[in-house]
Amino acid sequence: MLLWLSIGWVFASALVAMLPMRWQYVPGVALLLAAPVLIGLIAQSVGLWAAFAAVLAFGSMFRNPLRCFYRRLTGQVVELPR
Repeated sequence: MLLWLSIGWVFASALVAMLPMRWQYVPGVALLLAAPVLIGLIAQSVGLWAAFAAVLAFGSMFRNPLRCFYRRLTGQVVELPR
């Protein structure tokens, strides 16, 4: 079941990435919030090495939103796309 959830999350994130930018926010936030839960399940089921690989993949796929959140938290100026 965990494998199918992980595959579904990857396909969903690829589909969201193909949407126009103005339509990416709501599904992107949902995927962003679902990822730590899924990574926790991976750590529990498979092990820490797999969870670490999932964290690296998650960071690679969501590097721009994570960068934006980091800049907002540190008080830096954030330029949003139109």
